[in-house]
Amino acid sequence: MPPQPPFSTTRRHDVIVIGGGSAGYAAARTARDAGADVAIVDHGPLGGLCILRGCMPTKTILRSAEIMAAMRRAPEFGIGAVAPKADLSAIVDRKNRLVREFAADRIAALRDPKFILYEARAEFLSPFEVRAGEHRLTGGAFIIATGSKVMHVPIPGLDDIGYLTSDTILDLRRQPASLLVLGGGPVAVEFGQFFARIGTKVIIVQRSTALLSEMDEDVGRELERALRDEGIEIITGAGIEEVTRNSSGKTVRVRLAGGTRRSVMAEEILHALGRCPDLDGLRLEQAGVTVSEGRPIVGPDMRTSQPHIFAVGDANDLTPVVHLAIVQGEVAGYNATHPKDAARTVDHRLDAEAVFTEPQVAVAGLSERRCREQRLPYLAAVYPFADHGKAMCLGATHGFVKLLCEPTRGELVGAQIVGPDAAELIHELIAVMYFHGTAHDLLRMPHYHPTLAEIVTFPAESIIERLERT
Repeated sequence: MPPQPPFSTTRRHDVIVIGGGSAGYAAARTARDAGADVAIVDHGPLGGLCILRGCMPTKTILRSAEIMAAMRRAPEFGIGAVAPKADLSAIVDRKNRLVREFAADRIAALRDPKFILYEARAEFLSPFEVRAGEHRLTGGAFIIATGSKVMHVPIPGLDDIGYLTSDTILDLRRQPASLLVLGGGPVAVEFGQFFARIGTKVIIVQRSTALLSEMDEDVGRELERALRDEGIEIITGAGIEEVTRNSSGKTVRVRLAGGTRRSVMAEEILHALGRCPDLDGLRLEQAGVTVSEGRPIVGPDMRTSQPHIFAVGDANDLTPVVHLAIVQGEVAGYNATHPKDAARTVDHRLDAEAVFTEPQVAVAGLSERRCREQRLPYLAAVYPFADHGKAMCLGATHGFVKLLCEPTRGELVGAQIVGPDAAELIHELIAVMYFHGTAHDLLRMPHYHPTLAEIVTFPAESIIERLERT
């Protein structure tokens, strides 16, 4: 590490937030609203992962691919055939314009005079001091919100041959003829479908036996069927052994179930094997913060092993979704400014996640897997979009709705949707869960016909019939 410049000033703040993304800004805003003197330390680029490299740019480019896919289906709806052609550079230009707009709002908020913004890299000097460029900052509380980075995975040959990541692929302007996607999580399937729809040959290699392996297996398998129907090759149960390169392209050798081996080749490789907390240069050991497997350990109040130091959002690697990162930031901001009050905690009862493929995937609350692991009794019922009138009208028949209810009064405790507008539809079910509603409530609530939303009444009816038999 090069020698650091001498300090020009020593300044004190009540709360110092390290990172100005979604979680960090939520923490800073909450602490400032409580009357604290708040500093934000962010080395840039300002805006945060969601705006710059995550939610917003990815959903922008996915929209382009959705339109292309709909145009190709024109004859199915009685419209003359259309042969759309993608211009990846123009798609990137549109994405960049929108990202600049989103980032400008966040940058203006960070530079608001109600905060003190240090555009520098933070480094802990002690549990109560950080370096921010030429400034030594002391604080009463610290909130780490440094976001995430692409995880390094020690696959033989991968570093040598080079690869794309979820960060770098967003700026790719020359469309590859073929793309080999390593991983089967949300990043892998969203980018995989995007490139397949704009004309790239896509192969997805997944170690687990199904896509979206953190969810129930039937969810991943239903998405897999839809992606295969679009021409994407999917190899599951595949352990990656080696990556090589020759004049024809990049080759990944995998070991399949039963010990057989197979080699797959593509022009480019996308490493979508996960992200991890970005703690580079933070020197948490000098703050006395306990780190395990690359992330600071936090409790439900977001405190680390040092009670005045908190870690939120991707920095703690608990729930890699933005709305929960914001909640964590708000909890940390409150607890940092109310050390003598009862601590606020994050309630994970309504945790939700969405994947913006087509069909979309959205889940909330408990899954069948978690119920089995925790030995929680439940009733589950499923209804397919293939038998739902509005979905049939839309030509969107992949997927299903699954409801999980506790087996005495039928309280809704979990929901899973694979299908059209799943990320929107899940919010009705989250609202019912928020108020501890039941399958009976879903049937009593009016649902307009014909709508996608009314599909939730069918599995609810099935659960009620089973409740009445017990």
